[in-house]
Amino acid sequence: MKSADLSQSLAMLPVRQASPLDRPLNRALKRGLDLLLVCPALLVLAPVFGLLALAVRLDSSGPVLYRQERISRDGQSFMMLKFRTMHVQAEQQSGPVWARPDDPRTTRLGAFLRRASLDELPQLLNILGGSMSLVGPRPERPHFVARFSAEVPGYSARHRAKTGLTGWAQVHGLRGDTSIEARVQHDLYYLAHWSLWLDLRIIAATLLTVIRDFTQKRAY
Repeated sequence: MKSADLSQSLAMLPVRQASPLDRPLNRALKRGLDLLLVCPALLVLAPVFGLLALAVRLDSSGPVLYRQERISRDGQSFMMLKFRTMHVQAEQQSGPVWARPDDPRTTRLGAFLRRASLDELPQLLNILGGSMSLVGPRPERPHFVARFSAEVPGYSARHRAKTGLTGWAQVHGLRGDTSIEARVQHDLYYLAHWSLWLDLRIIAATLLTVIRDFTQKRAY
């Protein structure tokens, strides 16, 4: 499904989640928090970006950054950035599929980057550019958005806000190959109860979750 068609189909779906983020002022406040946190983070992490980019380049052939189309607020598509963790053309045979434990498509370095969630760092640039937020529903590919919008009640309502680097569902362990229905319920809870304080709580919880998942080898 093309992005334009997908955006139109989302707009026509009857399910709409009421949210404080429907108000322009709250969206502006959320954007302000994103910039307040992301700008200094990018400055501090610049050396880390450089080292990781060099490591990816030396580990396997292919580009340092992986660009993939994802869907954000109101069905708008954007190119999400990640450090490349898989071999080039890894989905040529399988088509669009989620990552799984001990994924053979993953490079040697990529397995470590995923486990430490370091592959996600370039999404700070997406947030700086405004296509994502620090906190929000997880961005998904058009293929899966079209599928889940047709199969899972309430799924389309996730797109009333920008997608996020982290979110209420993620800090409750709902990442990777987990229940879509459970993710949707957590995303809708977040949309209905959004506040700047909730965003700050989720960001703090995310840091703890990343450490826990790395030490317990939960991320992949």
